[in-house]
Amino acid sequence: MSPEFPRPESGREYVLTLSCPDRAGLVHAVSGFLVRNSGNILESQQFDDRLQDRFFMRVHFDVSDPNADLETLRHRFGPVAEAHRLSWTLRDAATATRTLIMVSRFGHCLNDLLFRQRTGSLNIEIAAVVSNHRDFEALAGTYGIPFHHVPVTRDTKAEAEARLLELVDELDVDLVVLARYMQILSDDLCKQLEGRAINIHHSFLPSFKGARPYEQAYDRGVKLVGATAHYVTPELDEGQIIEQDVVRVDHSLDPGQLVTVGRDVEAQVLAHAVKWHSESRVMVDGNRTVVFR
Repeated sequence: MSPEFPRPESGREYVLTLSCPDRAGLVHAVSGFLVRNSGNILESQQFDDRLQDRFFMRVHFDVSDPNADLETLRHRFGPVAEAHRLSWTLRDAATATRTLIMVSRFGHCLNDLLFRQRTGSLNIEIAAVVSNHRDFEALAGTYGIPFHHVPVTRDTKAEAEARLLELVDELDVDLVVLARYMQILSDDLCKQLEGRAINIHHSFLPSFKGARPYEQAYDRGVKLVGATAHYVTPELDEGQIIEQDVVRVDHSLDPGQLVTVGRDVEAQVLAHAVKWHSESRVMVDGNRTVVFR
């Protein structure tokens, strides 16, 4: 199926992201590098965090010099980065992010990501779907995505996580997405996936934890249903927030209708987070993120 959205041209378009202590001349240094390397800016965004005295920048550019490939550009940018103490990445904008999706028995986020990837709205390559149940094996099969059943019990949790890490390495995975994967990851696994694992969960005001959150929300008469997508850290549901959204609800919705509303929000919020991460639009700033939408 042809993509709905135009793709960046491989070997011609690149994305540079950087962060560093704020100082004069940073934008000039970047633009000068681009001029010297036949670069043309397609999109540029920057943020000056005055409270932390740090500077963040994302530049999407193309090059007309056929000899200015990715490795050459990285080599040439090295002295600029060293001179200005930059933390930086430079990637081919057309390269899809190798993604592994984890799911349990709620498939709305998985189905949404599969569809968005198939129609070209997400620049990701789904390497596999991993689940502790077989409920969505057939769904993955309809998209031609390999499915791995990795059951988890209290006694086999360590073995299951070891298998997950094997798949991440074997499949050369860049991003792990917990699309309503209902297992708590160990601290060690969270640390090994730091910065490359995204989770989605319901987020209410007030917050309802444990089983049957939408029934709890109904009993309390909530007026907002929401969701939060964040990076996975050892601190449960405390990772850096990438995206959040809420929808107003009222007394007329029963628990089942709240579930429907909540699932729609969860799917959309997770899709936004995956899209922005895969396009190098998310930069971690301590406990926060800078998101160049």
